[in-house]
Amino acid sequence: MQTPSRQRGFTLIELILVIVILGVLAVVAAPRIFHSSDIYARGFHDETLALLRYAQKAAVAQRRTVCVTFDTVASPNTLVLTMENPAGTGNVSCTVDVVGPKGDSPATVRARSGTSYTSATNFFFDGLGQPTDNARAALGAAVVIAIANAGPITVEAQTGYVHD
Repeated sequence: MQTPSRQRGFTLIELILVIVILGVLAVVAAPRIFHSSDIYARGFHDETLALLRYAQKAAVAQRRTVCVTFDTVASPNTLVLTMENPAGTGNVSCTVDVVGPKGDSPATVRARSGTSYTSATNFFFDGLGQPTDNARAALGAAVVIAIANAGPITVEAQTGYVHD
């Protein structure tokens, strides 16, 4: 008498369970994977944060005022760093480009699709790394840069500490 051979494979219940699990994963994970504007917004936030920290360090290293200028009208929104001419007196006049960490001159950050500065105020880092206004007066309150789809960036008024 012959014993029946065991067939190998999946049962119908196992196949249905795998399909259900894949369906649930697709519903939960797919929107996060394919929603790139959140990823771009976070990258734009991080690039802006890094360039602001770079601006403060450049001001301290060269003992010169660095101008932080936000162009929120242009598309894409842009952050540009320039530096005061060493012979400048009185109000700040930034005419020298700051060479960025990537070698770009002037140092800039451009917004990608789906991101922008929603609130940004131009300001300056003095030679001590403290934020000032155009008349070289210390700022009375922290500077807050708001970015669409990402958290705000704060520049503390007294110290110039840049953080999110």
